[in-house]
Amino acid sequence: MTPNAASGPSRRSFLASTAVATAAVAGGVPLLSACGGSDGGSRDGTTSKKDAKKILPAYVASNVVTPDIPSKNGSAVGFTGKLDLAGLKTSVPKKLGKGGEVTVMSPFWGSPPKEDNAYYTSMNDLIGVDVVWQNQDGNTYDQKLGAVLASSEVPDVVVVPGWNMTGKIPSAIIGKFADLGPYLSGDAVKEYPNLAAIPTDAWQRSIFGGKLRGLPMPSSYVTGIVPFYRQDVFEKEGYEIPRSCDEFMALAKDATNARAKRWACLDMKWTAFNAFGVLSGNEKSLGWNETDGKLIYRIETEEYLEALEWTRKLFAAGVVHPDAKLGKSNAADPGPKFAAGEFLIYNQDMSQWWSRTAEQATQNPEFRIWGMDLFGHDGGAPTLWAQNPASIFAFVNKKASEAVIRDVLAVANVTAAPYGTKEYMATNYGVEGTHYTVKDGVPTKTDQGNIDVMNAYVMVASPAATIAHPDFPEVAKGQVEWQQRMGAVTKKPSFYGMQITEPARYTNLSNDFEQLEDDIVRGRKKIADMQQAVSDWKSKGGDKLRDWYRKILDENGSAAG
Repeated sequence: MTPNAASGPSRRSFLASTAVATAAVAGGVPLLSACGGSDGGSRDGTTSKKDAKKILPAYVASNVVTPDIPSKNGSAVGFTGKLDLAGLKTSVPKKLGKGGEVTVMSPFWGSPPKEDNAYYTSMNDLIGVDVVWQNQDGNTYDQKLGAVLASSEVPDVVVVPGWNMTGKIPSAIIGKFADLGPYLSGDAVKEYPNLAAIPTDAWQRSIFGGKLRGLPMPSSYVTGIVPFYRQDVFEKEGYEIPRSCDEFMALAKDATNARAKRWACLDMKWTAFNAFGVLSGNEKSLGWNETDGKLIYRIETEEYLEALEWTRKLFAAGVVHPDAKLGKSNAADPGPKFAAGEFLIYNQDMSQWWSRTAEQATQNPEFRIWGMDLFGHDGGAPTLWAQNPASIFAFVNKKASEAVIRDVLAVANVTAAPYGTKEYMATNYGVEGTHYTVKDGVPTKTDQGNIDVMNAYVMVASPAATIAHPDFPEVAKGQVEWQQRMGAVTKKPSFYGMQITEPARYTNLSNDFEQLEDDIVRGRKKIADMQQAVSDWKSKGGDKLRDWYRKILDENGSAAG
């Protein structure tokens, strides 16, 4: 869950934050897909470095389009120019689809369009495959996913976001979905050039049960949570960008005037975690890291407690907006009050850099949102921890024929086309004139485009992460350069890139910590309550889980870097 967010991730949030380095790591890290039963703790498909080379697709960088800003330190590639429709490249010169029908079940946020809409029709014609969408409500997708995977009626393709890989879902993935290795491993992927250009890190995450089962949506390994601030207000008031936790507190007190209905910030817990160098909480395996020969979980560290204490002090000082104090920030869109100047800083997904800019461009031309560089708590450089390089996957039914699998790969080869190609525009914008228009090099969706061209084809596979905003190129530049600076101080924890599923008996072990964190920073609980919770976590299974992870580490080596 991202901070200050609604209960479910938005399409814009996860799509806009998909960015990954274009330079893949040859050979990669050791891979593992572990699936433990309720009492056995057994693992399926431990994949050594040697075996991974046999499984992973060959990486062939795309040279169809050259980005304005190349990837660096794990950043996305960036495009800062206007869009030239006449100059769009072709990355799929001939249809690879053979005219078959493919059913795809995928999460969908919003109202699904009619089945025979112009977007679906044009995409199917471009690909040469009749894709039939079984869109499901993204907010309750986990329930539908569990039911479908437990049944005998599984669609040809099923999209599974990482946040839904809980309970029995991982073992179902291994049992229900096909090995794509015969079609994609090694040089075989070259039949699908856009898939060959997907970075190796993302394919590493697509190995489940020792087989290449997933088609990935690549993402940057740099943290996607940015401390946003009102740059226009900072400049007007003469505020300096803080470079330490003490400087942030001093600024927050200076900027807060409750009588004038202005507070410094919302809940800054996630920025605190970064400032104090706390291991990632986005995925359980990323919360572990070997330090001085000992395997430590994020909640056991002093940095974790220090980050919570500093965030608590912000609330206690009265510099946090009352909505966040009451917990409303997790249920309401912070945009309007941020635009109104009720608070000046908040942390959220990087996608809001563009979306807030676009929202206010006409009605509030002086408004300027910008991303603050993360700082070390003591004023030095921060220690940031890498996220995994792919978090959403499309899987093909194990019972699918070769013809169906190849039609699915034909779909993926089009949807993974890079920015600046005809296939990318078709996938992301639809049909010119019907779904979008272009004025001064800026594509704008029509009302029909906003109905039809939603999160469908992009869910099958995506290109190496890209940031491009022809309407606000300065934002695209700012986003990529922010990732590059933060990537320079980002480390990879011990289990980076490994596809790991914890044994079922540990599934709920850490479930209550996020609520306890929020209670502590708001003053409802004390740091001592967290220390007790950590002690209970250890005795209830945390120490045994550590032993389980230690065995993985001993057998496969560390991905730390």
